[in-house]
Amino acid sequence: IALGKTSLILVKLAELTQLTPVFPSQDPLDRADFNAVEYINTLFPTEQSLANIDEVVNKIRLKIRRLDDNIRTVVRGQTNVGQDGRQALEEAQKAIQQLFGKIKDIKDKAEKSEQMVKEITRDIKQLDHAKRHLTTSITTLNHLHMLAGGVDSLEAMTRRRQYGEVANLLQGVVNVLEHFSKYMGIPQIRQLSERVKAAQNELGQQILADFEEAFPSQGTKRPGGPSNVLRDACLVANVLDPRIKQEIIKKFIKQHLSEYLVLFQENQDVAWLDKIDRRYAWIKRQLVDYEEKYGRMFPQEWCMTERIAVEFCHVTRTELAKIMRTRAKEIEVKLLLFAIQRTTNFEGLLAKRFSGCTLTDGTVKKTEVPPPSTNPFLEDETGTETDEIVIEKSDTDRPKKPKVPDNPFHGIVSKCFEPHLYVYIESQDKNLGELIDRFVADFKAQGPPKPNVDEGGAVLPSCADLFVYYKKCMVQCSQLSTGEPMIALTTIFQKYLREYAWKILSGNLPKTTSSSGGLTITSLLKEKEGSEVAKFTFEELCLICSILSTAEYCLATTQQLEEKLKEKVDASLMERINLTGEMDTFSIVISNSIQLLVQDLDAACDPALTAMSKMQWQNVEHVGDQSPYVTSVILHIKQNVPIIRDNLASTRKYFTQFCIKFANSFIPKFINHLFKCKPISMVGAEQLLLDTHSLKMVLLDLPSIGSQVVRKAPASYTKIVVKGMTRAEMILKVVMAPHEPPVVFVDNYIKLLADCSTDTFQKILDMKGLKRSEQSSMLDLFRQRLPAPPSGVENTSSLSLSAPTPEQESSRIRKLEKLIKKRL
Repeated sequence: IALGKTSLILVKLAELTQLTPVFPSQDPLDRADFNAVEYINTLFPTEQSLANIDEVVNKIRLKIRRLDDNIRTVVRGQTNVGQDGRQALEEAQKAIQQLFGKIKDIKDKAEKSEQMVKEITRDIKQLDHAKRHLTTSITTLNHLHMLAGGVDSLEAMTRRRQYGEVANLLQGVVNVLEHFSKYMGIPQIRQLSERVKAAQNELGQQILADFEEAFPSQGTKRPGGPSNVLRDACLVANVLDPRIKQEIIKKFIKQHLSEYLVLFQENQDVAWLDKIDRRYAWIKRQLVDYEEKYGRMFPQEWCMTERIAVEFCHVTRTELAKIMRTRAKEIEVKLLLFAIQRTTNFEGLLAKRFSGCTLTDGTVKKTEVPPPSTNPFLEDETGTETDEIVIEKSDTDRPKKPKVPDNPFHGIVSKCFEPHLYVYIESQDKNLGELIDRFVADFKAQGPPKPNVDEGGAVLPSCADLFVYYKKCMVQCSQLSTGEPMIALTTIFQKYLREYAWKILSGNLPKTTSSSGGLTITSLLKEKEGSEVAKFTFEELCLICSILSTAEYCLATTQQLEEKLKEKVDASLMERINLTGEMDTFSIVISNSIQLLVQDLDAACDPALTAMSKMQWQNVEHVGDQSPYVTSVILHIKQNVPIIRDNLASTRKYFTQFCIKFANSFIPKFINHLFKCKPISMVGAEQLLLDTHSLKMVLLDLPSIGSQVVRKAPASYTKIVVKGMTRAEMILKVVMAPHEPPVVFVDNYIKLLADCSTDTFQKILDMKGLKRSEQSSMLDLFRQRLPAPPSGVENTSSLSLSAPTPEQESSRIRKLEKLIKKRL
């Protein structure tokens, strides 16, 4: 019975608390699918738990009572809400109605005010319009009166040739006539406009007739000085159609230069290039004569003096081009350069005297001032053409002189010489060929330059002479033309840069007795006899360094020469200037010089390495100081490297290249000779390990060996030495390791050397002195223990066939060497 009552109570409680959609809750009583039986079973899982059923029922009834109280309170609180809302809505509606009424009253008052203002200002607007129309009418009538009177006066003054008064009056009439442009439909206004145009035409024809009478086209007789009538006529021409002004200028200049065309006809002796100075002297006299006689007749803004000079230049260019085509075979280099020099000097004089404002689009145009250049070729090209070009690192930090603005008259006459500049180009080709031959002869006669260790090596003086001559030619040619002749001159420069590189630089490098592979009959005979390989002398080492420094200087200067040529040439031809091939040639000379230095030092160390491989290392009983062969290698390094370093002080990067190439050559060779040391005892391996460490320390100190100033070796060089010599040390450590048990030995080899080549492993076994039977089992075990190659990578053996290792290459050379020795 108690459980039944409890179930009913729980169901009622669940109905009261089902507000899950509004207030989410985790209480089982709030769930929509509430099951009273399951909940009771949860509260009373066992019969013993029924003992406190009364207490649970009381708690549930108390909860129901509280819920009823809450519901009752909420319901009562909502009783008056509807009535209060309706009251607030009615009050808001009343307030809106009152506000709407006030707004309507304000709008009505504003409309009344606007209507009142319109009535007040209506009369004022009418008065304003009347005033504006009256003022316009009065102004128009005044202009009409002025126009009518001005036209009458203009016609009368034109008949009387009163040009002074006409000049001022005509400009005023034209200005007044512009005000009547919108009244041209009125017959009287159109008639006045036609009278003005007729007066202008009559003035133009009359002024041209006056000038024709004063300066007749036929004959050379001219009045002693200008007249005031013609001076005033020029002022009138300024107001008339511009064609009248151009016609006056054209006729006057043509008459002024008529004498020039007679004196310097093509068949006259003074017309040839050797007397070109007389042309320019004549125009100078004529300009002075013009200033004295006619300077005040023409307005200053007409620039008549400059116009005469410009027309003289056009005529001279045409006449010179014609006579040079006729007598082309008589043109020589000296005569051509003389004429060009005198012409460019005259063009420079024009630039100082005139501004170039009369130059038309059909002639030479002004160019914009380019930005400052950082090219070391940029100097005072007119005064320092023969100065030596010096390339220094500090030059790049100095402020460069900006390029002088181009002469607006440049080429106005000298353009006619451009088709004949092939004579100049051929002459420069011949001169440069003779210059290169002289350099070769001087080098043979004087010998190599004296060593200059204090200044970081000597650069061949011929290289500076060559580039000074190049600069002189470039400046001279750019003054003559910036078109195709500059391209032709660039081709000549390229030709003799290559010749200088091969004849002067590569041709004078000392010759070695051994080739790049280090194997000739002479070297084999000397090695067989036990004598040392021939080394370069001190002078020869200095010569190689000097040629290297010269090539480096030529490389940098050639790059600057290319930049300067691109500045001088026309923009459309800039892409055709390319000295990359010549720069590559000097780079080859540098590379060959470094290779010679490396081969010399490498060959000097060969006897010591050969002595190392011939020692009986299995008979070494104790470990002492470094071996004699190490001392010999160190001695050769201390003899050569300081000389090379001091002579390459100005080109430090190439000394670093020398060190890197020597390390890449010496270390593999040392490792190959290590493999020849067989068999080796434990003590012998320890001695070799000590020697290897000594060589490693010497190589690390190679860049600063024998120097008072100790510098840290470049990281790239240090990395090569550490990697190569560490491999040599690992080889010796593997040799020192016991070969029993074999698995440990093989794993130790793979761990230390990380070399999967069976040839290298075979050499290690030979160094340990193992028998062939032991080596065979070791090789089988080695192949089994090799780590599997990653997927996608071919077999190691196939890689070794396509790219032989240095050890394999050395093995092939040794076999060939043995074969030749046997035949000898």
